[in-house]
Amino acid sequence: MTRKGPIVIREGDEQIRELLERWLGEAGYTLIRDVPRAAQPPRLVIADVPSPRSAQAVIDALRAVYAAPILVLSGRFRRGLAGSSEAARRLGVRKVLPIPFTREDLLSAVEEALEGAA
Repeated sequence: MTRKGPIVIREGDEQIRELLERWLGEAGYTLIRDVPRAAQPPRLVIADVPSPRSAQAVIDALRAVYAAPILVLSGRFRRGLAGSSEAARRLGVRKVLPIPFTREDLLSAVEEALEGAA
């Protein structure tokens, strides 16, 4: 299986983080811990944001550390709004994925977020 990635996951909920790690690992992605000085820079950062109001602060903090596209996860975004490219554009991220999501939703969002990434 070809290894893809690496991807940083910044998720405070242990169960969701473990699920993300399992699904991405099974799909062939390499995962690295959320540490700024990782040996290999990530191609993507997946981050949970607690609410749309706090999203920009989280995104700005991640940009200060990582030079990689960001995929935002949140249970606070409405599915219709959050799935749109407009919501991602407003936040300045590659993709927004509302929680709950399926394995297929996640893998599709990761692929879209990685399109054109260095």
